[in-house]
Amino acid sequence: MFACAFALPAEPMTKLERERLVAHFEMTGRWLSQELAGLSQAQLAWRPSQEKWSILEVLDHLTVAEPQYWQWLQEGLKEPAGFARGDSPDEGFLWYGIDRTERNKTAGAREPKGQLTDAADGLKKFQKLRGAMLDYARSTNDDLRSHGVQKSKTDLYQWFLMISSHSQRHILQIQEIKASPGYPKK
Repeated sequence: MFACAFALPAEPMTKLERERLVAHFEMTGRWLSQELAGLSQAQLAWRPSQEKWSILEVLDHLTVAEPQYWQWLQEGLKEPAGFARGDSPDEGFLWYGIDRTERNKTAGAREPKGQLTDAADGLKKFQKLRGAMLDYARSTNDDLRSHGVQKSKTDLYQWFLMISSHSQRHILQIQEIKASPGYPKK
């Protein structure tokens, strides 16, 4: 007797998963643009304290981190199917973008690099990658559930949600900066 191996067909996202993912990416992309619109250089550079980021540094972080997160998603697709993820529900990744009560310091590779001096350039860079991710989310038939990001124990669908939720988290950080005492009026 011998064993016969064959590949199971990939399972694309469900219609609801795709709609949820696309809607979240569209929302966070528009929202970031709205939060940055009309800000002066003084407002972009202002920090609530020495330990906290300015709005420009938040944008810088997004332009550094999101390409890395996107690369991890693409690398996860190259791994064999059969990823065993943790027990976190998808909603937890959406909640990550909303709940700023727990704050963690980002890894050095994703810290603002200080190279971004123009918010319009940073937003353009962010939106370009966002467009590529949205095109992929709208059209892919890749099986995102059976592949994952090992270091986070998330399947690729959850990781994709996390990318958008990560930007939402930082959009809320921008709002916190704007609401801080001493934030410049112009």
